[in-house]
Amino acid sequence: MRIALHTKLKPGAEADYEAAHRQVPAELVAAIRAAGATDWTIWRSGLNLFHVIDCESYDKLLGELAGLPVNIEWQRYMGAFLAVPHDYSDGNAELPVVWDLAGERGDA
Repeated sequence: MRIALHTKLKPGAEADYEAAHRQVPAELVAAIRAAGATDWTIWRSGLNLFHVIDCESYDKLLGELAGLPVNIEWQRYMGAFLAVPHDYSDGNAELPVVWDLAGERGDA
């Protein structure tokens, strides 16, 4: 499944947020992969962050990471940069494909 999230940085946190992501702990990366994520990309436009995550199950991913000390510490660290943690409040962040230029397919 593909998940889309939107988060928002605090003003002035852009450089520190990007610097932090150049040093994501290897233990956390391994845990994210072990929890079923195959890709996670973050784009930034001003203070807005857009995440696209490819994973087996987003609920499984969150569940497996929730109690891990490395993830708890990372989330605490990231929280210092974020004005809005994410907009997954309705529990539906799945991002279905509507159209894909490479495959010229329409799955709508």
